[in-house]
This record gives sequence, structure tokens and C-alpha cells, in this order.
Amino acid sequence: MIDSVDKKNRNLVRKLVLVAVLMFGFGYALVPLYDVLCEWKWIERDRPDDIKQVPEIAYTVNRDREVNVEFLTVLNESTDMTFRAETKQIKVHPGQYYTVNFYAENKTDKPMLARAIASFTPAVISRYFEKIECFCFSEQTFKPREAKTLPMRFVINPEIPEEYKTITLSYTFFDNTEKSVKK
Repeated sequence: MIDSVDKKNRNLVRKLVLVAVLMFGFGYALVPLYDVLCEWKWIERDRPDDIKQVPEIAYTVNRDREVNVEFLTVLNESTDMTFRAETKQIKVHPGQYYTVNFYAENKTDKPMLARAIASFTPAVISRYFEKIECFCFSEQTFKPREAKTLPMRFVINPEIPEEYKTITLSYTFFDNTEKSVKK
């Protein structure tokens, strides 16, 4: 009986080790798997090279519908700035153009080159959120202690599906000064 218990214990240990190895392998494979899925468009994500400026088009404004747009701002942990949306949220009619302002300030005594990266929730919304003017299109240069008002002009394409009633647009500012110096 002791032999059968020892045998069962050894089998259990083997199975647990196998499960741990498989879990580690799965975790290791998630990043390349995610990249492959993104290339196939199964999962959408925003990248700086995907951000495109679009021309202002005359849409028919849908006055019967309102979409709530929320603006979030985040600073990368190494970015010594103040950054905020002057408007935290706005109700918009699809097809109507709006301009919102963001405030950014370099809190250092050195010049700074910074870049804002946008992301949307839900991610699929990015195809309906059209930016005409945005500080995220290029890097921003800040003099020491300089503050700027950064406008963003946008429209929600009227073809946005009815199920989307709230959009969250989040900007993360990164300090690219060191990267620019190394170029």
C-alpha cells in the first residue's frame, strides 16, 4: 500500500511540474501571440504609427443621438510634467465637430521633447473617432517650465454602431528627450 501511495505521489508531482512548465510556456508565448492576433485584426490596438490626421468632411449631424466621450490623461512614470484634459467629458452628436483642450507643463529646468500616445476604450472605436487636429500627431517641444494649451479637434463618424454610448480616450505622455538626443 505504501508503494502505491508513493507511486501516486510521484505521478502527482510529475503532473504538477508539467502544468507549471506549460503555464510558464504559455505566459512566455503571450506577447508574440498577441502581436500575431493584432496583425490579423482580431484584436485592435492603437499605435503611434496608426494615428492619422484626417481631413474635415461635411457629415450629416445625428442630433437624435448623443455619445459620451471621456478624456483621461496619464504620465509615464519618468515624465516630469503636469498633464490634464481641460474638459473631462463631453456629450457629442455623431457628425458634429468638437475641439477640446489639454494642458501640459514641463516641470523641469531643462528643455523637454514629449510624445502623447492615444488609446481608446473600447478599442474598436478608433475607426470611428476621427482626429482633424491633435497634439498626438507629433512630438511636442517644451522649454524649461513652459506650459501649453494643446487642442484636439475631432468628430465621431455617424456610422458608429448604436451600441456604443460611451467612448474613453486616454492619452499617455512620454518624455522622449533622451531618445532624441541619442539619434
